[in-house]
Amino acid sequence: TYNLPERTVHAVRELAATYGVASTQDGVIELAVDELARRLREDAEAAQWARAAADPAFQAERAELAAAYESADRETWPRA
Repeated sequence: TYNLPERTVHAVRELAATYGVASTQDGVIELAVDELARRLREDAEAAQWARAAADPAFQAERAELAAAYESADRETWPRA
């Protein structure tokens, strides 16, 4: 059991009843928590990629892999 502000309870009820985003109020909460978790995961992944972009060792490895697979890419990618 959670003690939520009345405005949140009202919003959950409205989302379930008026907008039909879920068949139950619990379903609305589950969707909201899932969405928050997804956003946090995506933000963390974006931060990791930003760090990688600034990491010389990562960039060197990326360049090495790109060079190693360049001919395979030319063989399999469609030509315009």
